[in-house]
Amino acid sequence: MKINANEIRPGNVLEHQNGLWQVHKVSHVKPGKGGAFAQVEMKNIQTGTKLNERFRSEDKVERARLEQRPMQYLYDDGEALTFMDNQNYEQLTLPYDVIGDGKVWLQENMDVSIEMHEGSPIGVEIPKHVEMEVIEADGVVKGQTASSSYKPSKVENGETVMVPPFVEAGIRITINTADGTYVGRA
Repeated sequence: MKINANEIRPGNVLEHQNGLWQVHKVSHVKPGKGGAFAQVEMKNIQTGTKLNERFRSEDKVERARLEQRPMQYLYDDGEALTFMDNQNYEQLTLPYDVIGDGKVWLQENMDVSIEMHEGSPIGVEIPKHVEMEVIEADGVVKGQTASSSYKPSKVENGETVMVPPFVEAGIRITINTADGTYVGRA
């Protein structure tokens, strides 16, 4: 489907230069002289190459039609991730680069959405928040105020998350999967 260049948002997948490109950053610019334009940073899904492209606001771009398939994450075999289709129970194995940095937040039996383009998987959408148990937390440093200080803690998947001073080992917390930040107690 065709959209105006000023409607491009991060996360969109565009058909451009005979390939599929995922949009990472968009900045809309209105210079003092001349027409407005969108500066778009994209990454080719198949090859991994990056591209900075400038689209005038009146330009039309082709947004790829993606099918969202609900699946359940099963396991990591060390080389790839295995998912199960919730409707027909078929298993799908995807390489690590399809999911990207969100791989660290996957938990067994987690419901995810696999983005498909013409029958081929091109991305995995994980939930915005996950619950994990804190297994190790540093002690509170005397004299720090509770409102602005955070301390490092290790959660059950081995990642380090900055948490408020009152969080101790054994407490379950909610984590934002987009940037790995503390949201609150679970």
